[in-house]
Amino acid sequence: MNSYERYRLMVEGKSVDFCPRIPILMQFAAKYVGKSYGEFTSNHEVLVSANLRCADAFGLDQVSTISDPYRETSALGGDVVIDDVTGPQCLIPPLAGEYDLRIFNQPDFLRSPRVKDRIDAVANYAARVANKFSILGWVEGPAALACDLRGMENLFVDLMEDEEPVDDLLDNCVDVALAFARAQIDAGADTIGIGDAAASQMSADLYTKFILPREKRLVAGIRKMGAWTRLHICGNISHLLPGISTLGVNILDVDHLVDLSDVRGVVGNEVVLAGNLDPVRDVMQGVPDRIEALVKECYQSSGGRYAVNAGCEIPSDTPIENLNALCSRVN
Repeated sequence: MNSYERYRLMVEGKSVDFCPRIPILMQFAAKYVGKSYGEFTSNHEVLVSANLRCADAFGLDQVSTISDPYRETSALGGDVVIDDVTGPQCLIPPLAGEYDLRIFNQPDFLRSPRVKDRIDAVANYAARVANKFSILGWVEGPAALACDLRGMENLFVDLMEDEEPVDDLLDNCVDVALAFARAQIDAGADTIGIGDAAASQMSADLYTKFILPREKRLVAGIRKMGAWTRLHICGNISHLLPGISTLGVNILDVDHLVDLSDVRGVVGNEVVLAGNLDPVRDVMQGVPDRIEALVKECYQSSGGRYAVNAGCEIPSDTPIENLNALCSRVN
């Protein structure tokens, strides 16, 4: 059973030899191959080679294109600069001032440099490791992209005032995500990750009213394209779980702030749970024996339909032996 088969069978609810390992590696991966984070986020060849090196070294079952949240924003007029240490930053959100949704009328969106670079990363993986590893594409969810484009403070004011433009903004964000997902699936991604961290900062009512219907459309659209979906909302999502349980995602990342057994009780048995060690306290600052024990505890708490992961990105200063321990075989 190779990595792709292990991953596919777990997603399909079938027996596996051990749980797939799918931690999020960005700054760690760049550092591991001696590259800056800026290079990792701006050159798909660096990102791909770093992920493949880590997959071989640590026994990962999925290679990823996740790098930063500003791929779509850069194509939609955001002033994005890339620093070697901090990576991409959006200095001026394109909708921070005038609420001009004409920014979405971008005929060359999929050919914009940072969007195309992620699509090229997927194609690079597909040419080298198709059917050997799961290939994870990535899009920003509606809450995350709307915050990137409008600014978080502005968007949250918009949501509370229930202004009509926010509905149009969120709908356009989903359209962008679907187009970006389609391009990555066509290039060879078997799974699309959806990063929607901003949603964890919303009340259940705001989430249910504004974000949940858009996430449903996005998940359904991706699954109709033939790919699996992985939802990543870092932070405490306990209050959002009833809504999340209706999305139909295949994999749900769970942060360390949420109890895995509680999540399973709400979302049911059709979802693979991934998580939920504290990336800093448990993984970076932990010791191997304790990390292995925590992973086994997570596996037990998940009810067995589980993928090994921390609650969020693995920090760059994590000792190699600690990541090895996180990626130990669990069954």
